[in-house]
Amino acid sequence: MAQRSAATRSTDRFERKREAILDAATRILNRKGVKGLTLSDAAAAVDLSTTSVTYYFKRKDDLAAAVITRGIEAYIEMAERAVAKPNPADRLHELLTLYFERMRQTVVEDAPPLPVISDMRALNEPRREEVAQAYGRLFRKVRQIFDAPDLAWMSRGRRTARTRMLIEQLFWAHNWLSKYDPEDYPRVRDRMHDILINGVATETDAWTPQPIRMEELAAREGPELARETFLLAATKLINRRGYRGASVDKISAELNVTKGSFYHHNDAKDDLVVACFERTFEVMRRGQRLAQELPGSEWDRLCACAAALCEFQLSDHGPLLRTSALTALPEQMRRATVEHANRVSDRFASMISDGIAEGSIRPVDPVIAAQMLNATLNACADLGALVPDVRPKAAPAVFAKPMMMGVFRH
Repeated sequence: MAQRSAATRSTDRFERKREAILDAATRILNRKGVKGLTLSDAAAAVDLSTTSVTYYFKRKDDLAAAVITRGIEAYIEMAERAVAKPNPADRLHELLTLYFERMRQTVVEDAPPLPVISDMRALNEPRREEVAQAYGRLFRKVRQIFDAPDLAWMSRGRRTARTRMLIEQLFWAHNWLSKYDPEDYPRVRDRMHDILINGVATETDAWTPQPIRMEELAAREGPELARETFLLAATKLINRRGYRGASVDKISAELNVTKGSFYHHNDAKDDLVVACFERTFEVMRRGQRLAQELPGSEWDRLCACAAALCEFQLSDHGPLLRTSALTALPEQMRRATVEHANRVSDRFASMISDGIAEGSIRPVDPVIAAQMLNATLNACADLGALVPDVRPKAAPAVFAKPMMMGVFRH
């Protein structure tokens, strides 16, 4: 009995120390990304030597994968509780309730932070595949929110697209929720739930976006076009392989240029990521400007902009850079890039506010709605992989329309 008790105490100590390492590593990963997480930093955060940490995690990727997997399991637990509710609207409300409660607990330090899940592409094999399998379990569980007889009309592809959009709302909230006090989280939750259920459309609005030509969103000619070609190739590679997987050699090989050509465009890899983000924001701003020149109401213009940017993601000119690349940037660069993204959201918020004032858009929280629209458009970069048979012209109806009209509406 004494031997078993000693073994139990030893196991408990091991688990407590392992959890402490994971807590510390989560904070580092959220601040520096997988790229910036090191065993030595994690060890220092819990007053251990690096050698001691290797007793728990032999390599950095082992530690990063354990951090992300633990976070995914927390999301899965939320989703399991949510799908136990009787109908889709209640399930969605429960998922948001559990998410915001966990975020509140994190702020008051009653629970460890959730990790930035989107950085999992930065892992190396075999850890990346292991984490991807865990994410697949989360995805399938969240998709069960849509399991209901009155949603039988919704194809598997449309459910998959809407699931991706819902998950992105939770992931992107990490970047803007700090604007609010924890005591306001229930109000934020209710406003998000309202927008997801009812969209931003009034009862008389219809989804009939005016077309914006993809060539008008893309770069023009000459040096601008040459730089666009370079940044587009880099964006595709970073989206597909993550920051660590998008080496200078691979980017150069994809374009069939030399390393010297790469450094002619960018001084360092971090500068390249920033340039890809600047290209992304410029395309989005161009879409906003072109939409604002169109005739009609603010609802018409917002639909046109959302549809055009969604189509752009799957067109020959796309995609745009995923926000997951943010975590790879040094903190100062990341803050500046998030501020840039917020300016794009602020313009969406202005369009929504104008629409509310003229009566063409339903009264919603314009700041939250704008951030949610931003997240939706960003996640659309994944649509081609999620629904392989979707065509660029059909992408807006599959992905943008649910955000504008409501995720459970036809």
